[in-house]
Amino acid sequence: MFDLEAKLEEKYKEYKILNKKISDPEVMNDSNKYQKLLKKHARLKKLVNYYKEYKRLKKGIKEAEELMEQDSEMKELAEMELKELKPKLNVLKEKLPIMLLPDNPDDEKNVIVEIRAGAGGDEAGLFAADLFRMYTRYAENNKWGWEAMSANESGVGGFKEIIFSVEGKDVYKYLKYESGVHRVQRVPSTESSGRIHTSTATVAVLPEAEDVDIEIDSNELRIDFYRSSGPGGQSVNTTDSAVRITHEPTGLTVSCQDEKSQHKNKAKAMRVLRARLKEQMEKEKQAERAEARKSQIGSGDRSEKIRTYNFPQGRVSDHRINLTEHKLEQILDGKLDIIVEPLIEEDNLKKLEKV
Repeated sequence: MFDLEAKLEEKYKEYKILNKKISDPEVMNDSNKYQKLLKKHARLKKLVNYYKEYKRLKKGIKEAEELMEQDSEMKELAEMELKELKPKLNVLKEKLPIMLLPDNPDDEKNVIVEIRAGAGGDEAGLFAADLFRMYTRYAENNKWGWEAMSANESGVGGFKEIIFSVEGKDVYKYLKYESGVHRVQRVPSTESSGRIHTSTATVAVLPEAEDVDIEIDSNELRIDFYRSSGPGGQSVNTTDSAVRITHEPTGLTVSCQDEKSQHKNKAKAMRVLRARLKEQMEKEKQAERAEARKSQIGSGDRSEKIRTYNFPQGRVSDHRINLTEHKLEQILDGKLDIIVEPLIEEDNLKKLEKV
């Protein structure tokens, strides 16, 4: 059974030990270790401050209740005190368990998002473009920066594939639930009979890997340079600036041709390759922890159908939590918190069951 106060006391002891560690000259001289401990200390400090407030409120409530029993003249004052303290304590009782959940070290990372057209021909490509617009609007709403990494246009205003990065505070924490198959139901603009078509696009959200996360041996890379091309295969550059990098041990291949500079294309391709290698490593780890994976909100699997966007009814349905919102236009315009916040809440509840 989950014992809130025992868990909080445990974290308080951990915080006091950490206080001593970050004052240790030997630890301070190890820059990497020191920075990691400082981050952990900052998170625990916030929790400890709430815990101290929790104890203060509990003590205040106990004293007010005792006063009511012992002194009838002070009853009214004690009742006022209880009226003020109890709601504050209830808020903390809801907040503290969530703060006790183990941190996902990837939550604060930037991400690389890959959107690919699935079934549905040109309509799938147009839907991929709609999703790209939705995520970039969402990024702008959150004051995050984004940059296109690689694009393969379909020629009708859509994308066969679009890869872009998003940078800012806690980006992966909010976008990690987007990986999977997104389905659209609507009448295509090219359809004269007005029949509703179903098309799909896949989304993969990868936390960006740092050098310390993934070590890549340059001897295991095959790097090819070629002339970039646009829709239909026509050459759009007169120099061999496009880059294709193959990681030979895994067979993973990344291409980038958006920049005119060969060096910039290579740097972007390496960022995508690192993220994909990190994702592959995580999948191998998660396969070993299959039972834990079943309890998550969405496995992050690209083949899992997670959401449907129905245009005739103006609704968006997330199939993982049985959530339906009739706010299609707002969501596609980047008001994605309507969906994301319930996903985070449900995911936290599932994790709490296992604490």
